[in-house]
Amino acid sequence: MKVFKTGAVAAIAVALALTATACGGTTDKGSEGGGDKKDKVVIGIKFDQPGVGLKTPDGKYTGFDVDVATYVAKELGYTPEQIEWKQAISAERENLIANGDVKFVVASYSINDKRKEKVDFAGPYLLAHQDLLVRADDTSITKAEDLNKKKLCSVTGSTSAQNVKTKLAPEADLLEQGGYSECLTGLENKKVDALTTDNSILAGYAAQENNKGKFKLVGLSLSNENYGIGLKKGDTELQTKINAALKKMVADGAWEAAVQKNFGPANYKNEPAPQITEGS
Repeated sequence: MKVFKTGAVAAIAVALALTATACGGTTDKGSEGGGDKKDKVVIGIKFDQPGVGLKTPDGKYTGFDVDVATYVAKELGYTPEQIEWKQAISAERENLIANGDVKFVVASYSINDKRKEKVDFAGPYLLAHQDLLVRADDTSITKAEDLNKKKLCSVTGSTSAQNVKTKLAPEADLLEQGGYSECLTGLENKKVDALTTDNSILAGYAAQENNKGKFKLVGLSLSNENYGIGLKKGDTELQTKINAALKKMVADGAWEAAVQKNFGPANYKNEPAPQITEGS
């Protein structure tokens, strides 16, 4: 009887292990490539940044980050149909990675030392700069100091706006809105004179079909923002594979094509593809 109980316990343990293995395989939290052996890969992106990462009303996903993520996923062995996109708002990016909710994050994610305490990065894959967006016919703003006594718009809590207000144009009239769309409406209606954030984000908004010809980038470099791909700390195998994919994307011209497709119509003068620094 004692032997029977032991055997039953062993059988249950094996069954549970097999069940857990079967469940875990559907989302792929591993680091190796080979899409033929996996169902899907979960990638974090922004859902609300035109030209960068946007979920459209018809349920499609567009933007430079989406193109980069799709290319990287392909190099890891996944088809576009195997990608599950997950919204990665700025405040949740580290948690999504640490909890294993995503394999990696491509979401206008600037590499900095504070973030590197919690996650690792691959890349960078884009060098962005803080810039100003103005109306296409506005010639009065050519430098940050020209914002003194003018109305500057950004989103609530924006470090970009505070950077201008405290360091460059202390007499600027800062208006903070809940989202960039409200700032664009104000800019178009001449309620504000400029909008500030990363030039990649500004270019994405300006390149939207209904905004073409209305706005332009001033072309300033008020800060340097190296966008990286965030991944779980210590996953050097995945980091190496993503870095290799990014280098290949630049070499075969797909990187430049993605830049022009997503940012080109807005007078966006992109930097060359940055050198890979993470993991090297």
